Amino acid sequence: MTTQPIGIFDSGLGGLSIWKEIIKRLPQEDTYYLADSKNAPYGVRSKEEIIALSKKNIDYLLNLHCKLIVVACNTATTNAIKELRANYNLPIIGIEPAIKPAALKTKTNVVGILATQGTLSSDLFHQTTNRFSSDITFIEQMGTGIVELIEKGETNSPAMEGLLKKYLDPMLAAHIDYLVLGCSHYPFLMPLLKKILPPEVHIIDSGEAVANQTAAVLAQFKLLNTQSTATHHLYTNTTLRGINSIVPDHPTIVKAIKMF
Repeated sequence: MTTQPIGIFDSGLGGLSIWKEIIKRLPQEDTYYLADSKNAPYGVRSKEEIIALSKKNIDYLLNLHCKLIVVACNTATTNAIKELRANYNLPIIGIEPAIKPAALKTKTNVVGILATQGTLSSDLFHQTTNRFSSDITFIEQMGTGIVELIEKGETNSPAMEGLLKKYLDPMLAAHIDYLVLGCSHYPFLMPLLKKILPPEVHIIDSGEAVANQTAAVLAQFKLLNTQSTATHHLYTNTTLRGINSIVPDHPTIVKAIKMF
């Protein structure tokens, strides 16, 4: 099983931010990335819908003989990870907003969280914020419209900049010093966020932590691949207009855009 690929899925392009960290951390691992853009964004769907879509994605990746699944979607993780782990007999890694490191490092005791509706309303999210809420003020902001613009390839558009300023201005007025990105799409906004935010506001996402956890779990189950080269396949079920601005041209990346 060591030469079998890692499977990664998200409701579109967002999880590619996680995928990039995984292939950087584990350059010898083959990967299959599933972009369920037809059903994006997951954040506006019910918990039952999110679980059903997540199971469909995992079933597809299992047919590709994946040895481990990364749920590269905050909304799917916070709403479905418990059920997925109960129903599938292979390692499944999720992604959650990096609230803990922000809460431990903040000096102003005010932390901004930009996330989807599905993540902000989930039980797992509230359990995490409640652990720190006695000392920290969390300013939660639903990122309505952000995922849709990224999927359209409008990551650096005037429309995106206007939307982010609208969402971030109240956080800045409240003196946040950390901004937690609670959606895997949002790291692609890093250049724009750094343009809008003052330098004293630190931005945290979960990509590197997920990649490190993936490596640790593969080692734990003796599933690390020792081959010298890897190939990466991207699958989708609709046209991804923003993909060329996010995924670089590289001989090992097969941007096949195969329909599933």
